[in-house]
Amino acid sequence: MGSPRRVPLGSPRRRQGKGPTGDGRDQRRERGDALPAEQPAAGGVVIVMGVAGTGKTTVGAMLAEALAVPYAEADSFHPPANVAKMTAGEPLDDADREPWLDAIGRWAAERTESGGVVSCSALKRAYRDRLRAASPGVFFVHLTGDRSLIARRMEQRRDHFMPLTLLDSQFATLQPLQADEAGAAVPVRDGPDAVTGHALAAVREWCAVPEGPSAVRP
Repeated sequence: MGSPRRVPLGSPRRRQGKGPTGDGRDQRRERGDALPAEQPAAGGVVIVMGVAGTGKTTVGAMLAEALAVPYAEADSFHPPANVAKMTAGEPLDDADREPWLDAIGRWAAERTESGGVVSCSALKRAYRDRLRAASPGVFFVHLTGDRSLIARRMEQRRDHFMPLTLLDSQFATLQPLQADEAGAAVPVRDGPDAVTGHALAAVREWCAVPEGPSAVRP
């Protein structure tokens, strides 16, 4: 049974009575398989990240439903030129990604108070920094798995424009969450319900961690 590796939280903004924060603690906790019935308070944006084939869309949508907040699929923010390159098997460069990341950042910033979930590969630290610059309080859920597992999952997909040949490029580009980034790493070897349950538990914990004497738990 996979359980999330908790990355020590950074210093996202804290809203009184709801929303995200962190205190820098490194915690490891076993998660249950079932989705908790209790919903955490709304507020803050969660970005579900990882290489292609990890189930970002499925888990992101399920997580948003559990949190009762809007969901957005990052692929929908790509300009047509980016989609054409990926369909042709050409990896995107950083210049290609800038307008895409900025569009996602604007979406997140507009939902800082009400909450939201968006899936986005966010493979490099620089990409995540750009997203944080637009929406400083975001929390990253990194869906993780080894290459062989992800390759098998991608081979079963027929509805995505990214070919399997780009998977090696994505793994080469991937920079996992660092100690000063607010987020949690969640393995994807279990089914979507279990993975979403692990992600939801990490988000609920993130929302509940107090920061300073004036912080109020949701």
